Amino acid sequence: MTALLPEGLRDRLPPYADAAAAIEARVLGAIRAHGYERVDPPLAEFAEALGTRLKAGALHDAVRFVDPVSQRTLAIRPDITAQIARIAATRMGHHPRPVRLSYAGSALKLRASQLSPARETRQIGAELFGLDSVAAAAEIATVAVEAMAAAGVAQPSIDFTLPDLVDALAAGPLPVAPEVLAPLRERLDAKDAGAVAQIAPDYLPLIAAAGPFAPALARLRAFDRDGTLTSRLDALAAIAATLDGRVAMTLDPTERHGFEYQTWLGFSLFGGASAAELGRGGTYMVVHEGGAEEAATGFTLYADRLVGDSPTGERRRLFLPLGTPAEDGARWRGDGWVTVAALEAGDTPEAQLCTHVLAEGAARAL
Repeated sequence: MTALLPEGLRDRLPPYADAAAAIEARVLGAIRAHGYERVDPPLAEFAEALGTRLKAGALHDAVRFVDPVSQRTLAIRPDITAQIARIAATRMGHHPRPVRLSYAGSALKLRASQLSPARETRQIGAELFGLDSVAAAAEIATVAVEAMAAAGVAQPSIDFTLPDLVDALAAGPLPVAPEVLAPLRERLDAKDAGAVAQIAPDYLPLIAAAGPFAPALARLRAFDRDGTLTSRLDALAAIAATLDGRVAMTLDPTERHGFEYQTWLGFSLFGGASAAELGRGGTYMVVHEGGAEEAATGFTLYADRLVGDSPTGERRRLFLPLGTPAEDGARWRGDGWVTVAALEAGDTPEAQLCTHVLAEGAARAL
């Protein structure tokens, strides 16, 4: 037997696992400060219930298996949002709205992409059930930005999108045939101007209406001659005003990849040296038993990307030579040190990856 793991899965070793746990605690603390209470759903549940909870939230990404106890198909969650929606709709269905919930846990996908080869991810997030208003979206965006700050993300940015924009235009001032609506969405998402010109040339200005937030919003307002998008654009402007000066903002009105179940608003979170998404969020609809729907707003951060390949933070490990009194170690730990006690005569601070050694009652740097 070898120690190889399945494709897309990996161990998290020190100091990465320690750094990830510390970041997760800080992020959850920032979210909790806004009134979001922690819930912790199970890793797997009945596939049918999990797949129908979110609108357009199919389980094509889920690992499924037959439960030997119930003989029913179970699914390992590919994303935690649907489970939080279930808790809000059932166990907390009696709670006055809005309901604010937070979470942290692992999710497993059936397959991964070349750009994102990890199949197991650690997610941290917050969901607000009962509202998808401008105020709710502004609060969620604010909490997301503060969560990134708590994680120590440098140069944070947020990229807004309007997932239902094309549908709204197609149903109103710029009608297109139903059979070309999906290809039009895909080509706009890909910024394929040539294909969009062949399918529906009236939509070409949407490709140019992407970039830094203020000029992109101005281009969208100029494009919206009959006022169909006024309420959406005013809402975007109001949300951006709450974040002004705290985060860089961009707008890509036709971005849809990864926003299949979002409704009028979506956003991606970026920062640090990596070009990869640190998280995403937006407004969406929760499907209740019997088909009733409830508005919701939320975001998810990808914990592994917050840590990156080079975990930061001071690592202070104090080596306690063999025979150091227990009360001395307790005193140093009370002062915030991590202590590593020698258990045999040949033990050394270098072998225990210590940064300091206790000598003559003082911590001496190595």
